[in-house]
Amino acid sequence: MLQLPELEKMVADGGVDTVIVAFTDMQGRLTGKRISARLFVDDVAAHGAECCNYLLAVDVDMNTVDGYAMSSWEAGYGDMVMTPDFSTLRKVPWLPATALVMADLGWHDGKSVGPAPRGILRAQLDRLAQRGMVAVAATELEFMVFDDSYRDAWSKGYAGLTAATDYNIDYAMLASTRMEPLLRDIRNGMEGAGLYCEGVKGECNLGQQEIGFKYDDALITCDNHTVYKNGAKEIADQHGKSLTFMAKFDEREGNSCHIHLSFRGEDGAAVFADDDDPLGMSAMFRSFIAGQLATLREFTLFYAPNINSYKRFVDGSFAPTAVAWGMDNRTCALRVVGHGHGMRMECRAPGGDVNQYLAVSALIAGGLYGIDQQLELPDACEGNAYISGAERLPTTLAEAAELFAESTVAREAFGDEVVEHYLNNARIELKAFNSSVTDWERRRGFERL
Repeated sequence: MLQLPELEKMVADGGVDTVIVAFTDMQGRLTGKRISARLFVDDVAAHGAECCNYLLAVDVDMNTVDGYAMSSWEAGYGDMVMTPDFSTLRKVPWLPATALVMADLGWHDGKSVGPAPRGILRAQLDRLAQRGMVAVAATELEFMVFDDSYRDAWSKGYAGLTAATDYNIDYAMLASTRMEPLLRDIRNGMEGAGLYCEGVKGECNLGQQEIGFKYDDALITCDNHTVYKNGAKEIADQHGKSLTFMAKFDEREGNSCHIHLSFRGEDGAAVFADDDDPLGMSAMFRSFIAGQLATLREFTLFYAPNINSYKRFVDGSFAPTAVAWGMDNRTCALRVVGHGHGMRMECRAPGGDVNQYLAVSALIAGGLYGIDQQLELPDACEGNAYISGAERLPTTLAEAAELFAESTVAREAFGDEVVEHYLNNARIELKAFNSSVTDWERRRGFERL
């Protein structure tokens, strides 16, 4: 990580000539500008940089779409201001002479942009701070590696790609070694960008890997998540390979993004732990988990934001389908692990396509709902949650959007502006999918129907 005076010296010495000023958009992508380092030091550092407000009102193809209150043709598509958060300033080792800083989004009158994912998380962290607590989090992203470059994969229509391994490589060393030049560059690149890399392991699908990073303050973790996700793709591109975080690439195991979350007192106290409890859980933690159970279905839109997200929810796949919690039970959507300061919840619902700011915001909001309402926690699920008879997660984006729209907890926690903005995003995604003709339909219907 860099301090601004360090950057100024590096710019003066010629060690840095480019500064990326960026934010995370609705789709979880790193979005922003590459700015001359001299201009950044002379002007942008103090005043920020402008960007079009349509960047929070487009689909994944960057098409301008209707239905957003903050941005439209009628409103003229004006600017937002990207204000650098200098606590995020860092070198980008895999790009020559480049530094990066994450930005908060605001309007020219100084008000924050309500639907901005980073701002949504800040609001939930403020709610938590009012109760004298902070959130620590970790995200576990899985991805699949292919020997095809991104441009080759595009030209093939993403069909017939060559996975980096030929069989299940969960915890396997031999076949994963084939990817080690790439994986090592990603790990070392992230270390150089200020992340604390814990290690890498193979996963079940072909070419599938997970690189883990140490937990941190929730906002830092979410910022680092974006840097890592974008950087891993850039480094793969430099290797002539490609990798995908999409929730479900094929009929085998999907890419998850398990999120670990815990609250602590401002003094660092382990507020989720109680040595006198049979399970080591404090009363607050029990209500926190109960709040997750109460809101999991109606907040699923923030855990599974895309059509493809719901293809991952398959019984017996290690992706959750049941609204259940358990002690170290990977069949449940909510898994409780650790003890003392390590006592935490793992939410297994998000996939690799999740917007981490939104998901962590929803987990904090759900937990605070349970704590404020002093909800009682039902008994833990023991055994196989897939056949437990527990209530199920939504199975489609349409169902999740309907639950989110009707959620009074969501509107109270996030506000109507945020709820309506992300409902419109879901409607756009559904409309685009429902108007598309897929290869699956052609194969089934071209001759035989």
